[in-house]
Amino acid sequence: MLLRNGYLIDPASGTEGYRDILIEDGKVARIMPRGGYAAGQDQTENRHDAASAGSGDAKDLDLHGQIVAPGLVDVHVHFRDPGFTYKEDIYTGAKAAARGGFTSVVLMANTCPAVDNVETLAYVIDKGKETDIHVYTCANVTVGLQGRQLTDMETLGRMGAVGFTDDGIPLTDDGLLREALRRAAACGRPVSLHEENPELIRNNGINAGKASAHYGIGGSPREAEISMVERDLRIAVEEEADLSIQHISTREAVELVRKAKKKSSHIYAEAAPHHFTLTEDAVIAHGSLAKMNPPLREEADRLAIIEGLKDGTIDMIATDHAPHSAGEKAKPLTEAPSGIIGLETSLSLGIRELVNKGYLTMAQLMYKMSTSPAKLYRLDAGYVSEGGPADLVVFDPRKEWTVKDFASKSANSPFIGEKMPGVISYTICGGRIVYDGGDN
Repeated sequence: MLLRNGYLIDPASGTEGYRDILIEDGKVARIMPRGGYAAGQDQTENRHDAASAGSGDAKDLDLHGQIVAPGLVDVHVHFRDPGFTYKEDIYTGAKAAARGGFTSVVLMANTCPAVDNVETLAYVIDKGKETDIHVYTCANVTVGLQGRQLTDMETLGRMGAVGFTDDGIPLTDDGLLREALRRAAACGRPVSLHEENPELIRNNGINAGKASAHYGIGGSPREAEISMVERDLRIAVEEEADLSIQHISTREAVELVRKAKKKSSHIYAEAAPHHFTLTEDAVIAHGSLAKMNPPLREEADRLAIIEGLKDGTIDMIATDHAPHSAGEKAKPLTEAPSGIIGLETSLSLGIRELVNKGYLTMAQLMYKMSTSPAKLYRLDAGYVSEGGPADLVVFDPRKEWTVKDFASKSANSPFIGEKMPGVISYTICGGRIVYDGGDN
């Protein structure tokens, strides 16, 4: 495959400019100046490459100046498989990821059965290998997500788990967290934590404030996140273990991470697109379609998350893709499950809210959505270099599309009907086109 006239952005090397890219055998074979493919010094080699690029199923694609970047990496997704496949499964989740420009995803482990044993881990990994993208998974920190007994982290890590999390349920036992961090560090895996103290929450998924008052319910106060983040950062700094604060939602938590990073290089944080885009006003407007854990909060929190992305406090953008059926989301607000889908809108929201408004450059956005998350989870992804994986996304940030149909099984999104920038033309994984925007 030959990609001509693309504008390459590779955050890992700092490369930015027009390039031609030759792909062979699933790898990036050559990166050349624009037009360099036909004008290289070795004409014999060029003729050989051209013949090979024009044979069989190979393609010669003129990208007309569109951006070419490392395939996006999402380290926080729920594919609901096993156990809840009426919402999503590994196959449909992978299709949604490819449509959103993602070539690598890391699954959360709050499935049924949970990924707390080798058999379930093997099921998820093997099924992921049958998809068009790279599907990785975390394993649970505790058995059955019960918060009482640690899993066999060493064996699960050795068998392919790329991290550990009980996402969806906070780890409230201080001693258990400390031991989990030690054991995860010993096998070179990060621990990612859901930061909400359940003792402080009445009716989760809704901010305790304007939104909860509107609906006349208790809601989730910001202190539920702040208290957990403060404790977990303290323990992680003491243990010098890789800890990622998941889907950060409060300005106080952002500041806590900022301070902790000055003490330790092992502290990380992720932000979800909905938290840097929306506030609790969206819950008033959209009801359960904007209900999520942790909840959407105030404008000051949204801006603090953006500032954290700007100054490096928040290392990565992760969708927390959380599919639910229409029937579930149609339940009364206090009964409907929390979460929205995000894989197919994430890049566009990053362009609209962060790049087009001047908060991040496009290269910085690509770093947050590919290079940085790949580094934390030690994935061979997030870069474009000769000899490296041919995992790429090609998109036009100037073109617009309307959010309507999804590759996901679910459609629980507050963004339906909105026009967004950033049309994905191709997602390429392992040198193969796994999503072609021209087919839609």
